[in-house]
Amino acid sequence: MRLRGLLCAVMVFLAICANVAHGAETENYTSIPAISPDSCETVSAVAAVDTLPPLEGKNWVYRLFNSGFRINDPRIRYPKFAQFCVDVYNWGDRTFNSYDPDYVVGTGKNWKIIGKSYNWAQSYMLTFSKNTSIRMISDVYSDVGAHLCFMAVSVGYDFNANEFIGEPVSNRTNFEFNFTCALFAANYQRSSTKGGAHVTKFGKFKPSYNKELNFSFDGVNQESTVVDVYYFFNHRKYSQAAAYCYSKYQLKSAGSVIAGFNYTHQQIGLDFSMLPADMLAYLPGDYDHYNFRYTDYDLMVGYAYNCVMKPRKWLFNITVLPSIGYKHSYEDSTEGRKDMFSTNIKAMTSFVFNHRSLFASMSVRFDGRAYYGDGYTFFNSNESVTFQIGVRF
Repeated sequence: MRLRGLLCAVMVFLAICANVAHGAETENYTSIPAISPDSCETVSAVAAVDTLPPLEGKNWVYRLFNSGFRINDPRIRYPKFAQFCVDVYNWGDRTFNSYDPDYVVGTGKNWKIIGKSYNWAQSYMLTFSKNTSIRMISDVYSDVGAHLCFMAVSVGYDFNANEFIGEPVSNRTNFEFNFTCALFAANYQRSSTKGGAHVTKFGKFKPSYNKELNFSFDGVNQESTVVDVYYFFNHRKYSQAAAYCYSKYQLKSAGSVIAGFNYTHQQIGLDFSMLPADMLAYLPGDYDHYNFRYTDYDLMVGYAYNCVMKPRKWLFNITVLPSIGYKHSYEDSTEGRKDMFSTNIKAMTSFVFNHRSLFASMSVRFDGRAYYGDGYTFFNSNESVTFQIGVRF
């Protein structure tokens, strides 16, 4: 019984977060095949079993494999429990991944191989009431890897490209998990960095060499955990997966209002006491060491838009999600325990090119968070640029 329950849960999970394909892939994306790899909507259109060539295989497992994992192929005769799992999967498909086929269709493929280059950096800014500020930016962290994807499951490996090219940067870690279906999307990210920053502005300090300030600074430590869940109101016509997961084709331009919830926990330490004495003389504010440890609970309301450009091979997406809510600062923060107003913003954009089974994309993401202290405002952000190229099969 436990095994059966687990199998059912797996089927539901795949139906919800795999962005199940609903159509076929041609250069103009206009036709739908008789049998789609994993769609329940084409079953009624399938020709009679006796008009199709028979599938090889001594049992349903072999026939499923030989069909290319088209679970709704009528030539496959499932045993009772396997048929129940397929029915559960199809229910999840209809409930969580239904689109208006005039606007969104599936790619007709279950598998993808993707090459990825993920490049990210962090920025910090302390602004004081005396019109002075401290600004810092981290090194650019680069990860390069390859991934094999089957529906919702992805396996792969990313390596530290900074070390590969002989330019190691600060100690850092980054882990992400995300999934997207027609109705909603969810993301989890945990990252940490230590050192590897550059001071680009420090109050009224001017370098003696009369050039722009770019002082290497290792007094930054950052850890963050972020969880986002948001719902697409126009989910019949707008597909986030077309722009970021490459499992759908957006046929006509469409947008959607988005609403959801964000949880953010951050711990950031800034230690300016290790700076040279000539810079410390220009230190604005009352502290030479700041510690920010807080948790945000925010409501997000924003908008996303997919712009389809002729000849429907090009897709441009922009998504903006400002949020407001409650911020709780902990006792070990510089100003101690505080309850305050939270304001944050997320923005991302993607540019995708599709040609038959091939695709390539560039996506940019910005996550900014504000902290309002006594006499100053602290703003930190994470910026990233991702390049991907892949093939569906």
